[in-house]
Amino acid sequence: MNEQLLNDDDVTLYGLLVEASARLKPLVHRDLGVPDTWFEVLLRLGRTPGHRLRMTDLAEAVSFSSGGFTRLADRMAKEGLIRRDPDPADRRAALAALTDKGAEALDRALTAHVRHLRSHVTGPLSSEDRRHLERILRTLRDANE
Repeated sequence: MNEQLLNDDDVTLYGLLVEASARLKPLVHRDLGVPDTWFEVLLRLGRTPGHRLRMTDLAEAVSFSSGGFTRLADRMAKEGLIRRDPDPADRRAALAALTDKGAEALDRALTAHVRHLRSHVTGPLSSEDRRHLERILRTLRDANE
């Protein structure tokens, strides 16, 4: 084995990112009242002007295949959390829209989520560390679109 590569600083840095994410995700997604994937969908819709997104864009935003997202959206629509609206700009496309029930579920989930974020993610960081982390994460996200 190549010891130099095994102990490479970039390998260590990425490993820390993966470990931190793996440890944080279950902590910040506790007590949401909806499955993690549903929360991500509700959050994306809640943060989007008009609370509607094209189904394909929403699937991509939450890292789902179109087929997998269709099944997820079907379950969420059956529960009354989202609805499908026709896309006025493209007759072949549909928009996922947040319902009132979905907005209520999102509000309840966000109450727990924000409490957990402040305890496990931002709480251990100084204000300066938070600003640096945000800048770094935006840079990584944008560089790898």
